[in-house]
Amino acid sequence: MMFRKSWRASISAMALAATLSGLSWQAAAQAPAPAAAAAAEKPKYGGSLSIGMVYVTLSPLSWDPGDWAWKFGQDTGLMYEQLFVGDLSKSKRKGGKHAFVADSWLPTDAIKGELAESYQWKENPLRVELKLRKGVMFPDKPGVMKSRELVAQDVVDSFYRLDKSPKKVPTYFDHVQKVEATDKHTVLFTFNNYNAEWDYRFGWGYYSGIVPKEVIDAGAGNWKNANGTGPFQLTDYVQGNTVTFSKNNVYWDKETIGGQAYKLPFVDKIAYRTIKDESSFIAALRTAKLDVLEGLRWSAVEELKKSAPQLKWSRWLNTGGNFLAMRVDTKPFDDIRVRRALNMAINKKEIVSSFYGGNAELFAYPMHTDYVGYYEPLDKMPKAAQELFEYNPDKAKALLAEAGYPKGFSFKVQVCSCSPDHMDLVPLLAAYLGKGGVKIEIPAMENGAFLSAMTTKTNAAGYFMQNGHTNPTTSIRKSFVTKQTWNPSQYSDPEFDKRMQAVYLEKDESKRQLLIKLMTRDIVEKAPYIWLPVPYVYTAWWPWVKNYGGELRVGSERPGPIHARMWVDQDLKKKMGF
Repeated sequence: MMFRKSWRASISAMALAATLSGLSWQAAAQAPAPAAAAAAEKPKYGGSLSIGMVYVTLSPLSWDPGDWAWKFGQDTGLMYEQLFVGDLSKSKRKGGKHAFVADSWLPTDAIKGELAESYQWKENPLRVELKLRKGVMFPDKPGVMKSRELVAQDVVDSFYRLDKSPKKVPTYFDHVQKVEATDKHTVLFTFNNYNAEWDYRFGWGYYSGIVPKEVIDAGAGNWKNANGTGPFQLTDYVQGNTVTFSKNNVYWDKETIGGQAYKLPFVDKIAYRTIKDESSFIAALRTAKLDVLEGLRWSAVEELKKSAPQLKWSRWLNTGGNFLAMRVDTKPFDDIRVRRALNMAINKKEIVSSFYGGNAELFAYPMHTDYVGYYEPLDKMPKAAQELFEYNPDKAKALLAEAGYPKGFSFKVQVCSCSPDHMDLVPLLAAYLGKGGVKIEIPAMENGAFLSAMTTKTNAAGYFMQNGHTNPTTSIRKSFVTKQTWNPSQYSDPEFDKRMQAVYLEKDESKRQLLIKLMTRDIVEKAPYIWLPVPYVYTAWWPWVKNYGGELRVGSERPGPIHARMWVDQDLKKKMGF
């Protein structure tokens, strides 16, 4: 078995035994890479990139992974590396089949080692042995640390610091018995039990960055202390404006283009811009103050194609689902009839056609359409699920009356001011619900206060948000298992929790797929959320940005390895007048 047999792989008992014989990325490296779609250009060094990332309105949430901030990989992925990473040689742009846009879903055949060079399964007890790359260096950081080699103890320390974090997602590392460094470059993970997400949770997930002890001792929450093995070093940060990274001259990795290996990174600087106003970040793209803007609403695209026709584009289905969570531990939402009624009171098909101009899918959450084998189309689901996506105000009123609310009721819906799309959409939902006598108050909140309300379980009865799909198993676990951090409806069902545990213990992916489909049916029917359409999003970039095709992530919200491989054709940029 090859390295690609990761947590989504179909592993029967016999296959697991075969896995334990030991496999690595070294074997996979011997396989031929997909043919390039076009003749490769020779890269050029120097210059800088200004990038508006997917969450262009949001500043970094934390520089410390111990804070359990979901955006950590996006903000720090240029400096903090992980054990595993997505293999960009398998991208569509290079003749492969993967778009690499999912927020935290790496295809089974497109995972490779980053800091880990190889791994080997062992039995009795169940464990995995990882060999780290030798010669990977932390750069010198005056006042924090001297330049030194990455060693196994760095991985062990990083794991245990996260495991002991008071902000840790409940049960996240319960499958791990211990982690130890058996020599300078070998890390051994011993498990209490198999977990289908073993490599995602600490290998390439949201909380997988390897942060040296020196940074922790100096204060990991202070950006000035940050220092990792990645292609760039964090050199400046202006909150609400710009995060600036400069080339790490001792970086270890290379990029092969046209059959030749080139030392990374190509550009000297990368600036991640924070721009809270939609019209401002659109203007920044149009005037080339941004080289790349990763997330644009459909409504801005037509005008940009006219005013800046040289821009290149990609279109992708949003990797987060929109919904209005209803606290099931709060009246009237403890009554399933009320929750189903509110779903039927909203014309979701009209939202697709009118609000999104057809640029949305009616049903693509909590399972994303990219999750082949796990996703079940709405027309294949039971009628009880399908009818929640049909506009039926008469039945909605009847259900409310049956539940004891013939004249409706009122409740508060918290929404984040950081999302222009949401600030426009929530009043539309209010108008639909108002027709049935249900009135909502809409307090807009800054992102920090908004997320704090959910994580402390003090959120209002209504909570409007976009939540990343993450991956097929996590999408269900984090949103609907008891006391999970990202569970704004406070949904709790002991039997549902047991079913989730069974999914993680199941080694056969085909069986996991069936279990997840059944759980998805169940949660859709129970309606802890008002399920809403999932819109398409656009990415745009100027043609002088090379070695790029709209890829967004190669791990959990982690674009760093993608950005590190871009280069700038400065002659073309000058020729175009910029």
